[in-house]
Amino acid sequence: MGYSWKTAFLFMLLFTVLCLAGCRDTAVLYDSGGEETGNVPAGETADSGEAAEEAAGETASRKTAESVICVYVCGEVHAPGVYELPESARVVDAVEAAGGMTEEASDTWLNLAELLSDGQKIEVPSAERAEELLEEEKEAESGLVNLNTASAEELMTLTGVGEAKARAILDYREEHGGFQKPEDLMEIPGIKEGVFQKIKDQITV
Repeated sequence: MGYSWKTAFLFMLLFTVLCLAGCRDTAVLYDSGGEETGNVPAGETADSGEAAEEAAGETASRKTAESVICVYVCGEVHAPGVYELPESARVVDAVEAAGGMTEEASDTWLNLAELLSDGQKIEVPSAERAEELLEEEKEAESGLVNLNTASAEELMTLTGVGEAKARAILDYREEHGGFQKPEDLMEIPGIKEGVFQKIKDQITV
């Protein structure tokens, strides 16, 4: 009787060892609902995880490579053209990509720290052109009509100035190279002091 008990115990111990050895070689997968979906060898589970990490890395690399923008750089730079730059690039990067500014360029007109956007045009003006642009901005803010730069349509917004007088102002500007002072307007036939007094507060040169 004692011999049978020992024999049964040894069989149970051997069975337990075999079961434990089998569990180490097999991984059980479960779906999101907690149900078993199948048995996969433990080594393959590790390989699948590594493959997923590699795929994620490749996706991130592709996204990084695609994060570029195209900008057009022109004006006073050594190599005007279209350039591809990182999405985080700034105006200074675009100017440097175009070979940097020329000696005639205005280095204060542009905000070199400004972030770029796809399709943006960056025009580097000359120092002379920058001064003209500044004057134009001031005139636009003041609401005055510049006799030396205004179009016929803009001149016709002045009190008492129709199409004929606007054309006469443009002709005078071309012949004399522009107006030196607002009072020069009275040298044009048809524009006398009466008309000038009505528009003197609306014009500038």
